[in-house]
Order: sequence, then C-alpha cells, then structure tokens
Amino acid sequence: MRGFNTLRRGSAPSHLGRLRLRTAAKPLRRQPAPPALIYSGREVKRSEALQPLSRDHHRGLFVAMGLKRATRETAPEARQAFLEFWRREGSKHFQIEEELVLPAYARYRSAEEEDVVRVLTDHVDLRRRGADLEEEEAPAVEALHELGERLESHIRHEERVLFPLIENVLPEEDLIELAAKVERAEKG
Repeated sequence: MRGFNTLRRGSAPSHLGRLRLRTAAKPLRRQPAPPALIYSGREVKRSEALQPLSRDHHRGLFVAMGLKRATRETAPEARQAFLEFWRREGSKHFQIEEELVLPAYARYRSAEEEDVVRVLTDHVDLRRRGADLEEEEAPAVEALHELGERLESHIRHEERVLFPLIENVLPEEDLIELAAKVERAEKG
C-alpha cells in the first residue's frame, strides 16, 4: 500500500539516489507546539527564568543581522539600531546575566568554566565595541560587520551552550527564584 509518506525507487529526488523509504501510510497530525523560541530551525523551550533574556536575544539577533548586512548607505541606520538596542535592553541584559544568572550558576559549578569566561569576555568586548560606535558617527562598514558577527556569536553561544547548562545544573527551586529576580531586574 502506498501512502503519501512513501518514497519508491525512481520517485526520490535525484540527490537521494536509490534511497528507498517506507513509512506508515497514515497522514501526520500536527500538534500545537508549546511556547518556544526558534533558533536555527530548532525550537528551544526555555526555563521561565531565562525567557526574558532569550527574548532580548531574539531582538539582538535582529540587530546583529542589520549590522552584518550594513552597506555604506545603511551604516548610519544600523549604527543607530544597535545603539538604541544597547540603551534600551542590551546594557541591562548584560548586567542581569553578570549579577544574577552567572552567580546562580556559580553556586553549583565553577565560575572559571570556559563557557562562563567566554560570556564575560564577550561582554567586555561588546561593551568596548559599543562605546567605540557611540563615539564614531561614521564607523567603517567592516567595523559594523565585525560587531554584528560578534554579537550573533555571543547570543548563539548563550542560547546553545550556557542557558542549557544553567537549566540542567540549577535545581527547579533555584530556577523559580532566579525567574523572580530576573523579572524584578527587567522592570527596575
């Protein structure tokens, strides 16, 4: 019996060669996905404690994309978008991670772990680049591209490496406490 999920020899796309797959002939039912963030095509369900920071990351990725795509004509707009992001949420975001999230993680693991050190050094570098951008009204397009690459890399590292570590290491009660602290810090 041939269903819509079946591939036969000769019917597969040419790049699959002689691949022969057979699956159940019944149609797939889609379930609504729980609230999640999507990074590189993967859904990521974040702890409530880290969700506000992940939302910041989403906006940061948008800014990073603008920096990476900047041309001489769009450079002033990309610069301004980064500076607005930094003033509105980026600076506070770094502060929350450094004062709340990383110390919570350090209760259970070493603060000298490579992944933690990378986040802190990224913060220093991104602050420096942001300060340079603040001072220079007509930055080189290459500097904007580098800042965009660095910001994106930093965000991806936190989402793919650091946040999963935190979620796996912190007990549920600590994550609940951290969520309340992060919420207060975001409002304050």
